[in-house]
Amino acid sequence: MTTINISVPEEMKAFVEAQMAQDGYASASEYLRSLIRDVQKRLAKRELEAKFREAVESGPATTMTREDWVALRAEAIEGKVV
Repeated sequence: MTTINISVPEEMKAFVEAQMAQDGYASASEYLRSLIRDVQKRLAKRELEAKFREAVESGPATTMTREDWVALRAEAIEGKVV
């Protein structure tokens, strides 16, 4: 794990310490990692929602053929589909 040093005003330090005590975090680092994970999840959700909107707005759905599934499976095996 790597280290990041940050400077915050005394009021923010007090806030972090209060949150740590209230929510049971063992350290400020643990609390901040939790906040960062929450933001990462929120951003991932936004990205997924944007992709869903794009798919919905792209037009009517078409039925997947056997060939479509075979091609999709081959792409996934090759690591092209995320």
